Amino acid sequence: MNLYRLLQEAEAKGRPVRVGLIGAGKFGSMFLAQCRRTPGMHLLGVVDLAEGRAAESCRTTGWPDERIDAKDPADALKTGKTWCGQDAMKLIEADALDVVIDATGHPAAGIQHALAAFRNRRHVVMVNVEADVLAGPLLARRAAEAGVVCSMAYGDQPALISEQVDWARAIGLEVVCAGKGTKYRPVYHRSTPDTVWDYYGLTAEHAAASGMNPQMFNSFLDGTKSAIEMAAVANACGLTPQSHGLSFPPAAVEELCSILRPHNLGGVLEHEGTVEVVSCETRDGAPVPNDLRWGTYVTFKAPDDYVRRCFSDYGLVVDDTGDYAALWRPYHLIGLELGISVASVALRGEPTGATGEFRGDVAATAKRPLKAGEMLDGEGGYTVYGRLMRADESLKAGVLPLGLAHGVKLKRDIAEDAAVTWDDVEFDAADPTVAFRREMEAAFRN
Repeated sequence: MNLYRLLQEAEAKGRPVRVGLIGAGKFGSMFLAQCRRTPGMHLLGVVDLAEGRAAESCRTTGWPDERIDAKDPADALKTGKTWCGQDAMKLIEADALDVVIDATGHPAAGIQHALAAFRNRRHVVMVNVEADVLAGPLLARRAAEAGVVCSMAYGDQPALISEQVDWARAIGLEVVCAGKGTKYRPVYHRSTPDTVWDYYGLTAEHAAASGMNPQMFNSFLDGTKSAIEMAAVANACGLTPQSHGLSFPPAAVEELCSILRPHNLGGVLEHEGTVEVVSCETRDGAPVPNDLRWGTYVTFKAPDDYVRRCFSDYGLVVDDTGDYAALWRPYHLIGLELGISVASVALRGEPTGATGEFRGDVAATAKRPLKAGEMLDGEGGYTVYGRLMRADESLKAGVLPLGLAHGVKLKRDIAEDAAVTWDDVEFDAADPTVAFRREMEAAFRN
């Protein structure tokens, strides 16, 4: 509740939070739209692999050319302007940089950027949930060893869910379930970049004109992104996924406390202290009224009769026992809210959600019967989708994490809906990302 005051003080002292942004896509651009308006924050540099994209994203979000013409990070530091380039390491190593934001969405890049930031004693805000789920527990150890913070990105759903879980626990409530809403039907697991726009009710021409990437949007539709985000929440909040992963029950906001409770009370959960995603559609495709498609929630229960009466006295929606209630947030604004993370890690040394354990993992799972010799094409593609698993079961089965299921060849046939394992694919053990993930598996196996 005091971040704005701290930012004003940083501005008044002439020592703003100095930020480096890697990745100038949609999330990064939304941050660009707001950070130039935030006191006490200096965007030292923004980089993107695509030539000219960093500067173009700045212009698109309202930055005047005279604010983004710094020659390099050193010139940006001297003049108070912003450098736009392509070299992420040059930005990470820049003098006086405080916070690195990785908004690339590429797990291998995210891991390497984070490790470089830790070596240079920079805090990290990891928009790249894919990297966090692939190797976040080990990255958290590296950040602690370096004495810096590695934080989830506020505005993205995992950080907002983590905040709601923390709220419940900090006032003495037991968390039953936490998660988000989405658009789901079982058939979506089969969706490919060729079918995604039909499910969204868009034409391919409209999507192309709007710059919408079909593989990225398909990862939201086919259940992959939900699995990734719920694994991140499980690992940040110490919640344990259910044995089947996610079931995506349709639910209106008023039904959250009744549906997201244990089986023996008529709910869908096999145990409390878990994660789940609710659908804004019924299984036949009908819309759920008052849905939570864009939002997040936490369900919790009263510890005694007095608190149960308080729930009723103050108008909480409760289940038929009166014990279970929910708090929900109807929207999330992704990059527009990212400044909360930047200010929190730099000025308070606190993450807005952070990986702590290895509770959840995401298995590469066959969308259709796959044949030996086929190449996997990763998140949102034609071959696999992501399925949430308990980490201990994932390690026991030797599953291939979704974040590494791109550009690898199958050695044997895989049945539809079966998890792909390390033994099923040809992989390069010397690849830095593969090696880091394998190191993490070894570290958390026991």
